[in-house]
Amino acid sequence: MLGKALMRQWSGDEVAGLGSADADLRSPDEIEKVVCESNPDWIVLSAAYTDVDGCEKNRELAMAVNTHGPVNVARVAKRNGAKLLFVSTDYVFNGKKTTPYETGDPRDPINAYGKSKADAEAGLLEISPEACIARTSWLFGPWGKCFPDTILKLAETRPELDVVDDQRGCPTYTFDLATTIIALCRKGAKGIVHCTNRGVCSWFDFASEVLRQAGSKTQVRPTTSDRFVRPAARPSYSVLSHASLDSYGITMRDWKDTLSDFLRLRDTPA
Repeated sequence: MLGKALMRQWSGDEVAGLGSADADLRSPDEIEKVVCESNPDWIVLSAAYTDVDGCEKNRELAMAVNTHGPVNVARVAKRNGAKLLFVSTDYVFNGKKTTPYETGDPRDPINAYGKSKADAEAGLLEISPEACIARTSWLFGPWGKCFPDTILKLAETRPELDVVDDQRGCPTYTFDLATTIIALCRKGAKGIVHCTNRGVCSWFDFASEVLRQAGSKTQVRPTTSDRFVRPAARPSYSVLSHASLDSYGITMRDWKDTLSDFLRLRDTPA
């Protein structure tokens, strides 16, 4: 989903979009081969096992793809002189704060997905302190599984939907994140940067706004997380501070302002 947005948005440079068919993150030899063939200035690592509940059930796979994979890429990047930007997540935090998380706040994940990404961050920075880690949250966009698309599909057959109202975060549109990642690469960004659209909401707020802008008549009712027990715990508050992104002179728009773009592209070919 993010990779497709990056390929659409990136112009003015020679860009290669690679998937798992080109190289398995778990194979250092496969990574070495594709990196040597393309000899990139930058590697943007957006690939991950992002099924949060799946990671909880398959912890070994989560660690293999989300932790060992990025470490493999970091080692290859360093050997070949390529700069690295790694896309990470708000789920590296425990959600117990009530004010936005800063880049220096301690990692304390509460699920296997978050732990796999937190361990990757630590491993990357040990290998390459010059790497850029772009943390984002609640990612959505066309051409991939995401929350707004799920809500819209459910609304086609249901007059009412129950959505949790006790988890708060920052929805982030793939095309806006792609534009930000490109800007960070061009600015030679280093260290941890929090990259989310502006605005804070609950999943209930998010669903309500998606359906409102889509013109749906389906009603959304707020509910609590304990009514929707899932394999992986979710942080109740994972809002990321914009201070680190502001320091690069980059501002992302409010998430509500991105929904018209999402709805317009949702049913178009990738």
